[in-house]
Amino acid sequence: MAPAGPIAPIERVGVVGAGAWGTALALVAARAGRQVTLWARRPALAAALQGDRENAAYLPGIAVPVSVSVTADPAALASADALLLAMPAQTLRESLSGLASSIAPACPLVICAKGIERDSGKLLSEILAEAAPGRPAAILSGPSFAAEVARDLPTALTLACDDEALGRALVGALGHPHFRPYLSHDPVGVQLGGAVKNVIAIACGLVAGRRLGHNARAALITRGLAEIARLGRALGAEPATFMGLSGLGDLVLTCSATQSRNYAFGLALGEGQSPEQALAASAGVVEGRSSAAAVQTLARAKSLEMPISEAVDSIVNRGSAIDSTIAALLARPFRSETG
Repeated sequence: MAPAGPIAPIERVGVVGAGAWGTALALVAARAGRQVTLWARRPALAAALQGDRENAAYLPGIAVPVSVSVTADPAALASADALLLAMPAQTLRESLSGLASSIAPACPLVICAKGIERDSGKLLSEILAEAAPGRPAAILSGPSFAAEVARDLPTALTLACDDEALGRALVGALGHPHFRPYLSHDPVGVQLGGAVKNVIAIACGLVAGRRLGHNARAALITRGLAEIARLGRALGAEPATFMGLSGLGDLVLTCSATQSRNYAFGLALGEGQSPEQALAASAGVVEGRSSAAAVQTLARAKSLEMPISEAVDSIVNRGSAIDSTIAALLARPFRSETG
């Protein structure tokens, strides 16, 4: 990610994507005193949000203030001082390709999605560099259910940026007492924590659905964190990142609540639903399914063992039986915990 030049005040914030997370981020920016434009891909959704002042499909009962302008016109993003990218990870490349001409060359882009591109195994920052080259960039990630953020409940996240001045400007633009971004200079680690925790959350849902107990879930969270850190070391991330909000914090949240789409997806599978049935019942995108395949692409490229992630990929993408896959995990050789 290229360092930014002199940092102008960030007063106008654009949010790309009007799902639950994009709408919640628009509310965050408005509460922080920014002028906000929320861009929706579907004109019908933009019109409903602009008129009803509520995102009934994704955040029912939460008012969207009139200070948030909602539009489906990409040209409305051209005047933004910073853009928050809140579209699903697997659509980031396509969305950026369509919007690049409407984004000012010096406008910072903040990746707010969590995932790894399935087909290429590339991090979202790499996708951004290819689809919108030369733009200053940052990553926003951490334990943050959209509904709680939208309700203005206290939330702390990590904002990672190679350019410290840009990072501080973004923290200043979005931060307020109930939304606390903590600055990091490890974009790779922050992205990996946000992406791989979704895979581990599916695993935790699976063992819950199979009634394997709280001990098993605690073990998965702990050993899952070890897998995230192992991949992080191989890709040049800082180990301390995985003990922070975008690592351990997000992992614990996502692996512990049915409000997590990935945990709920795994739970449905564990209770006997097919992947297609579980996806159809989900209220949003289950990023962990695609990320499971992408994580295995990265692990193979680095000759890493990531048995939990591999098991999830095998179940959700390759049709492996849940019980025999869990049995194979439990039959792995004993080893040193820190090895």
